Amino acid sequence: MTSQHPAVPAAGGSPGEPGSEFRKDMGPWANFALGFTYLSPVVSTYTLFGTALATGGPPMIWAFLLAGCGQFLVALVFGEIVAQYPIAGGVYPWARRLWGKRWAWMTGWVYMWALLVTITSVAYGAGPYIAILFGFSPTVHTTVLCTAVLIAVAVLINYAGTKALSAAALIGFTGELVGALVVGVYLLSTHRAHGIGVIFDSYGTEGNGSYLPVFLAAAIIGFYQYYGFEACGDTAEEVAHPGRVIPRAMRRTIYIGGAAATFTCMSLLLSVTDYHAVISGKDSDPVVHLLRDAMGDVGARLVMAVVLISFLSCTISLQAAAGRLIYSYARDQMIVGHRLLRRFSPARAVPGYALLVAAVVPMLIAFGSLVSNDALTKIVSFAILGIYASFQMVVLAALRARLKGWRPQGEFTLGRWGLVVNAVALAYGVFAIINISWARNPQEPWYDNWIVLLCGAVVAGSGLLYMFTTHHYGRGDAPAGDAVPTR
Repeated sequence: MTSQHPAVPAAGGSPGEPGSEFRKDMGPWANFALGFTYLSPVVSTYTLFGTALATGGPPMIWAFLLAGCGQFLVALVFGEIVAQYPIAGGVYPWARRLWGKRWAWMTGWVYMWALLVTITSVAYGAGPYIAILFGFSPTVHTTVLCTAVLIAVAVLINYAGTKALSAAALIGFTGELVGALVVGVYLLSTHRAHGIGVIFDSYGTEGNGSYLPVFLAAAIIGFYQYYGFEACGDTAEEVAHPGRVIPRAMRRTIYIGGAAATFTCMSLLLSVTDYHAVISGKDSDPVVHLLRDAMGDVGARLVMAVVLISFLSCTISLQAAAGRLIYSYARDQMIVGHRLLRRFSPARAVPGYALLVAAVVPMLIAFGSLVSNDALTKIVSFAILGIYASFQMVVLAALRARLKGWRPQGEFTLGRWGLVVNAVALAYGVFAIINISWARNPQEPWYDNWIVLLCGAVVAGSGLLYMFTTHHYGRGDAPAGDAVPTR
């Protein structure tokens, strides 16, 4: 006899019934647009293009293919899970149903911090483009101030409710896709400096050694690109027919977002006139210089306006995901302050205090970054590590449940391929985590060289300490560990 339960939200009741306070105001395309703007091909490419090109030369573009294939497998696994458990909060409630309360608590804790740091990384990356748009000099301090302003604007839009979030996601998706295509086509038709063959030429970035370590270091641009599809599942209780809509939206996010990112990167890559200047560090901001050379000051500012829409819509989507995760935690009484964090605005159907946390903490991280050198790369690296770690905690939970007899029963399943896809997705994720954490700057102090892994250890260690001293993971009566059949 089995105990396979139907999908229910963490608060009890099925989505759309009284147990869920959310309203189903998000349509299929808005749900996809939310994932797309979170994944944001313009944000990831424009933020890390200069770093990746300087590190690995033009072949760094192959990182999009590597990461895209790996994360597509993760998206397939997530699609099976969300189809059976369409619950607000994403990875936390999924891990809860697949494994149990403790594993879910740690998964949500890691994911929460990764989301909060990712919000900072995206808003921080917008700083130089805001400076160009409004005509002031981009410095570390102005970048941090711009980060804080962008986060504040994003949370105000999130406070307006699901319909405003949907509209912002669709506007961001349209602006980003059209902008990426228009700018890319313009650059390729008027400012192209190289042939396609450059993607096989490292321009000496490997020195006297193998190119593989250099490529893996530059691959941060691909790893940063391919997450965001899980946001489609974070809003599962706000979508009609989530078992069909969300797995499709996740896959569509990978297809379209990946293609747009690769095209954006290729158009920039073929238009950079002097690779050696970028690789040597002489040209530290090749995207800005390229756009000004190709379009003039006015044209570059117009592009910056479109780019800023992309950064803003990405920040909005990230905050929406983080706010719903924190709310889901609080709804199950899994965190301190849960009575406040689970409060809901009946008028707008959003968790107001949870969204406030998703704005204040990223701002504090941004101001804290003033004490670090190369803050953007380190913030981005930790964000990727946290996201990938929490993803793989869900993938591992799914593999464990599968080996114990779980058979996905939602509207989307992989059938007999499920076990193979699940195992390969886990192997990819472990490889990506190791690569992201690897120390590559022996000339720096050890604590700075290993700062990404150290930050990950601090988050995991503090989470374990919090969990076992407060025992909040044991609160709440939401289902846990019921995916595996019992006899």
